[in-house]
Amino acid sequence: MSTTEHPVPPDGRRCGLVAIVGRPNVGKSTLLNALVGQKISITSRKAQTTRHRITGVRTVGATQFVFVDTPGFQTRQSQPLNRTLNRAVTAVLADVDVVLFVCEAGRFGPDDAKVLALLPPGKPAILVANKLDALARRRDALPWLRQMQERHAFAEYVPMSARRAADVVRLLAIVEPHLPRQDWLHAEDALTDRDERFLAGEIVREKLFRLTGDELPYTSTVVIERFEESVDGQGARRADIAAAIVVEREAHKGIVIGAGGERLKRIGTEARLELQKLMDARVHLELWVKVRSGWADDEAHLRSYGYG
Repeated sequence: MSTTEHPVPPDGRRCGLVAIVGRPNVGKSTLLNALVGQKISITSRKAQTTRHRITGVRTVGATQFVFVDTPGFQTRQSQPLNRTLNRAVTAVLADVDVVLFVCEAGRFGPDDAKVLALLPPGKPAILVANKLDALARRRDALPWLRQMQERHAFAEYVPMSARRAADVVRLLAIVEPHLPRQDWLHAEDALTDRDERFLAGEIVREKLFRLTGDELPYTSTVVIERFEESVDGQGARRADIAAAIVVEREAHKGIVIGAGGERLKRIGTEARLELQKLMDARVHLELWVKVRSGWADDEAHLRSYGYG
């Protein structure tokens, strides 16, 4: 159901769903984290890092922004995993109030064009020219912006860097008038609709990709097999988490484990420290590696691992 069908609240509140779309590795997750004001979506240099629809919430004054980060649209759709990710993108676009189309400032290629073609007609779309700080001079983006204006009837054009707080505040102000007047969908202090179990798996996967780089195919994933919380006599939280890193080949298992188990140990240590900060709890994290050949091509495996 579109959020525009809700009754208008008497106190002038606004609330709406804002999709963040773009080709893989264009900075969507970094932008989501900046808009929410806290890390809720993982980032890495490896394309295809985001695989799930992740909702981030930011409430400013009477307005609640509900941002939806999507997987980067896959141009090679033959693999079931890629088809599943693309369904997530198209499903989000059908049910939002505003679309943020994210490009790298000064760059527009065939993969960007394929995502642009998905934007539904008649729905406000805002061009976010991200990574503006990578250009030597901001005015260098002007000819490119004029070309983008000819490609699509964008409601707004926002050259920015997600790493600059002032740019993020400006983008929020630009999005706000496009949101419908209706009551909020989440509590005022909400940051995401994802639970800590989900975030634990994402944090482990981020460390996995960051510490293996190009050695490990992006089809590797993480499955949380145990997530137990408790509180000690002093009221301090503790989380006992067991996670399996799933790879497709025996050789990949060796890459993850590393010489003498050092890489797996480092993945676990970095993930545990970040989870302790995120959850404000003492975290005990166990990791092991499983080989599941062809899991990314198997619809049943994809469903059991939380895809689709």
